[in-house]
Amino acid sequence: MKPIRTERLILRNWEERDRDLFFRINSDETVMEFFPFRRDRAKADAKMDEIRAENAENGYGWMAAEIAATGDCIGFIGLHDAEIEPAAPSGTIEIGWRLAPEFWGKGYVTEGAAALLDFGFDTLGKPEIISFAVEKNHRSTAVMERLGMRREPSGDFDHPEVPDTHPELKRHVLYRLSREDWRARK
Repeated sequence: MKPIRTERLILRNWEERDRDLFFRINSDETVMEFFPFRRDRAKADAKMDEIRAENAENGYGWMAAEIAATGDCIGFIGLHDAEIEPAAPSGTIEIGWRLAPEFWGKGYVTEGAAALLDFGFDTLGKPEIISFAVEKNHRSTAVMERLGMRREPSGDFDHPEVPDTHPELKRHVLYRLSREDWRARK
């Protein structure tokens, strides 16, 4: 996997030195507010290993986001093969992110996601990239809108991986961006 550089970030594969941060963002109550689970250390380590292998194999995925000036890993921004019928049939690619709270509100996600949209459309040749979030996750949907993504209310869905024990997290809103619309914005 080749790293992607932006003005302030390096988007790269996960490294051993990132384990503490990966565990923290997957177990932190604030970061995981819109997720029905928290990962303990063993599950976080296993998930990081899985993501690292997928990134190496595919050349993209949930990429570690590092501040170029300091080398600090702040979370992830990435492209991922989404397969959630009917909202995201096989072959659909999604963009998503998760940062430690102290890095929120600084424009890192928008900056990194814009570079990944370029990569997804120009290098991977994808005709469309989607994103989705819990309906009440206004921070994430605001990023989607800043990126030029458009909400598709007819595509909103109940996430099949969210258990019935968390009904408030089931409903997800769907956003889409076509390669043509992305290029027109640039």
